[in-house]
Amino acid sequence: MSSSKRLLEVWIDAFNRRDIAALSACYASSAINHQVAAGPPAIGIESITADFESFFQGFPDSYAQVENIISEKDWAAWEWVGGGTFLGGFLSAKPTGRKYELRGCGFFQFKEEKIILQRGYWDRHTWFSQVGLEI
Repeated sequence: MSSSKRLLEVWIDAFNRRDIAALSACYASSAINHQVAAGPPAIGIESITADFESFFQGFPDSYAQVENIISEKDWAAWEWVGGGTFLGGFLSAKPTGRKYELRGCGFFQFKEEKIILQRGYWDRHTWFSQVGLEI
């Protein structure tokens, strides 16, 4: 198994456990996480950690199932299907109790066993319309 695949699997496990400390430990201090549909990237471990805190507050039962993982050298990518329930505050919106499920993919670049760049692609319209958020 390639190192990048192993590191991505560690990240996926931490995400599915909603373990913010373990997720944060996967990133280099100056990492960039660009969830493209969300807008500007989170830059630096503090900003990335804050994004995870906000997401898990809003969707405390979130999950992501692996559809496919591809890795080569210092890069790994995965295709996923995920979901959750809007149960807590998120983006200044009140929870609706509505569920979502969508597909997406993510690309990760690693250096010295840490994520230095992450890019995620998912459909904002599908997610937001399912949970009742303004698009």
